[in-house]
Amino acid sequence: MDDERISTHEAEEDARNAGILIWVNGELRPRHAATVSVYDSGFMLGDGVWEGLRLYDGRWAFLDEHLARLFEAAKAIDLDIGMTPDQVAAALEETRAANAMTTDAHARLMVTRGVKRLPFQHPRLSDRGPTMVIIMEHSRPRIPRPVTLATVPHIRGLPMTQDPKLNSHSKLNCILACIAAEKAGADEALMLDVHGFVNTTNACNFFIVRRGEVWTSTGDYCMNGITRQKIIDLCRANAIPVHERNFSLVDTYGADEAFLTGTFGAQTPVGLVDGRVIGTGELGPVTERLRGLYKGLVGSHR
Repeated sequence: MDDERISTHEAEEDARNAGILIWVNGELRPRHAATVSVYDSGFMLGDGVWEGLRLYDGRWAFLDEHLARLFEAAKAIDLDIGMTPDQVAAALEETRAANAMTTDAHARLMVTRGVKRLPFQHPRLSDRGPTMVIIMEHSRPRIPRPVTLATVPHIRGLPMTQDPKLNSHSKLNCILACIAAEKAGADEALMLDVHGFVNTTNACNFFIVRRGEVWTSTGDYCMNGITRQKIIDLCRANAIPVHERNFSLVDTYGADEAFLTGTFGAQTPVGLVDGRVIGTGELGPVTERLRGLYKGLVGSHR
């Protein structure tokens, strides 16, 4: 296997991204001028929420669901976005049109509590906000081989600490997991839940295939991934047995296939977990079928 490190967000180089326009609080700015204050809550404290979206053939895939998740997350942290979902969608369209993007684009839509008047924690000190930024890049996934994972000591925890379903700017737990995996020689981290069951990676939802059945975690401790749910729904609609259940590393090592789901990479095959080859170590037939079904779903979502 190639020793080159990759990630689930590996993308082809695209020179056009040097000239992109970025939406910052209602203004389209060149990349070099798209800045926020050092007093911004997101920079200072990771106080904000975000969404990642993919553009296919002129349309943002599953836009309504992404916006619903964004607004639900904002409500959970008591953050007033100050815009309606339709207005946010219009800002996305304005940014897309300004960058003349038609397909194979990725948007990172971020909302923070805004600029603070003092460099301290209390939310009421954020008296100029919110801050909203849309980064949109030409982005075609370039994942030349199945990814490798290493199990790490960092877990996806209980909702009373930081709910793992929350798409927040505070990603340090996942970043530390990613660092641990890299130190172990893997591409990304496989994270367990509080009970020791296999849960998710630092960046994506995780699935295995055993004897034709698709397994993923119960969902209690992982991001409520939109692509994750689409794969579960596709399995049910196409007579592919699928289970949201607890399973262990033993189940994982003995799987016939493993793959990750996420907005950027859709379905990414996994070749190694903790040095164990999963199946043949290559893209498996069930994963390949689900890729085709997902592509069809995206194409029909008009």
